[in-house]
Amino acid sequence: MLQDIERYLACPHCVRPLILDGRTLRCAAGHSFDQARQGYVSLLAGDAHTGTGDTAEMVAAREAFLAAGHYRPIADALAEAAGQVMGSQVTAGQVMGGQVTDGPTGLVADLGAGTGYYLSHVLDRTGGVGAALDISKFALRRAARAHPRIGALVCDAWRPLPLLDDSADLLLNVFAPRNGPEIRRVLRPGGRMLLVSPTSRHLRELVEALGLLSVDEDKERRTDEKLSPWLTRTDRTEVEFRLRLSHAEANEVVAMGPNAWHTDPARLAAALAELPDPVEVTGSVHLTTYR
Repeated sequence: MLQDIERYLACPHCVRPLILDGRTLRCAAGHSFDQARQGYVSLLAGDAHTGTGDTAEMVAAREAFLAAGHYRPIADALAEAAGQVMGSQVTAGQVMGGQVTDGPTGLVADLGAGTGYYLSHVLDRTGGVGAALDISKFALRRAARAHPRIGALVCDAWRPLPLLDDSADLLLNVFAPRNGPEIRRVLRPGGRMLLVSPTSRHLRELVEALGLLSVDEDKERRTDEKLSPWLTRTDRTEVEFRLRLSHAEANEVVAMGPNAWHTDPARLAAALAELPDPVEVTGSVHLTTYR
């Protein structure tokens, strides 16, 4: 909920702290942002637009696919890594910094949170509160309901994030864009980012048969180089698993990501019809920790 993350929020116009007044966030300069009835609040700057955000159809496909548990190995690995980074679960009444807290502490920010699926798993493992950051209001309608300690914020990953300096203990980035300078700014000293990115083997059976976008073999090196001015890689592990997907589920995995912008539905249906049902598919990602 917004109440849980209020103390970490910054105005997108003047970067002053935001205060929650009923269902409206306000700063000392008089800027205000109303919470939508679906639970999220837009903290986009006035000249920003959401044209690059996931559509309602993409979000529906993602929610159905994730709800079926196909990417649960990724969520479990992410939650385990988050637990190691943040320590044992934080619960109400735990002593933190010499004082007894009155509830969960520590901010987990998810940049490109989508429906909040991964953030929810991490919060269950670590405690704390979560900021779901995404440019798609359709995704954040679901993220706002995904966990009782999530606040959902519409923002642009390529602009200043609506979080105060040094506010986040942990930042998640799962199949999403990343802005190195802003990630460094919002992470507290010693904070970590957990990045999930596909390897070149991810969904390779579908990539080959359906002509989908492929992953460059050199992607991880280039990512490290781009982030190196602001973050240092400390660990990288590989998570690989097998999927058995019906044709409908294979269509969902195509429809929920960037391939949705580049695939003709009729051609996709014809290509899927040529595959076994169910089809065996490889899931393969890197989970990388940056400090």
